Amino acid sequence: MTLSRAVPTITLEGAKHLAAKAEAEALRRGWTIAVAVVNPDGGLILFHMIDGTQPGSEQLAILKARTSSRMKRTTKVLEEGVAGGRPALLSLPGLVMLEGGVPIIEDGVMIGAVGISGMSSHQDGEIAAAALAEG
Repeated sequence: MTLSRAVPTITLEGAKHLAAKAEAEALRRGWTIAVAVVNPDGGLILFHMIDGTQPGSEQLAILKARTSSRMKRTTKVLEEGVAGGRPALLSLPGLVMLEGGVPIIEDGVMIGAVGISGMSSHQDGEIAAAALAEG
């Protein structure tokens, strides 16, 4: 029998750091958002929501993060696929095709994903990008 090596995963501290960056950027813009950070398999590590965020954004943030981690790509790519004439993507079970989910890459390895919901999909994507930006 062979054993697989452990999969590198974002830490809780790393997830807290990303959530804080997302919150700071959203508040700077006057936006209300929910933030979800998942491991590479889509397991929830952290959920964070700014006061006043619409309740529907709770599950959407988690779904965006899980979709991104399980498909190993941004949810923007999937949204663009549907918009570009691939409606079959909508039949993929348990996934959401809205921008705002982005893989977390460290040293060339996906260690998780972040999902943002609360504003328009494009704005959610902007917050996700800000959370993952260096610095």
